[in-house]
Amino acid sequence: MNLLVYLAGEIHSNWREEIQEKAKALQLDIQFVSPMTDHHRSDHIGEEILGKQPNAITKDEAASQINNLRTTILMKKADLVIALFGEKYKQWNTAMDASTAIALQKPLILIRPESLHHPLKELSNKADVTVETVNQAIKILSYIYE
Repeated sequence: MNLLVYLAGEIHSNWREEIQEKAKALQLDIQFVSPMTDHHRSDHIGEEILGKQPNAITKDEAASQINNLRTTILMKKADLVIALFGEKYKQWNTAMDASTAIALQKPLILIRPESLHHPLKELSNKADVTVETVNQAIKILSYIYE
């Protein structure tokens, strides 16, 4: 059984690589997809495709439309979504992706530190499982294959 797992969350740390390496070490049959993790490309894709925009707001809007389309397609194809909330970065995109997974009725594993319990309590209640570490999420993935 092959699973397609969408990894939602901040793009500034190596948490995706950590999950992918651990899944590979466990020989889990998983393909991973994610939002565009090249921050520069994500921010500039609108102008790359649609041409120079007149100001920063329209530049952001153009990029957002294309990034949202990409996310929607990949998430709809996903069998499972893992959304990681860290403490260091603002997490608006992660919250949006986790909410989209819930709206699409995609199984959702939420990873968040205990310190973010209160601000994420409603979202956590809608997720299928909430854990505090990448290792706990990997154990869930492994359990699926037992």
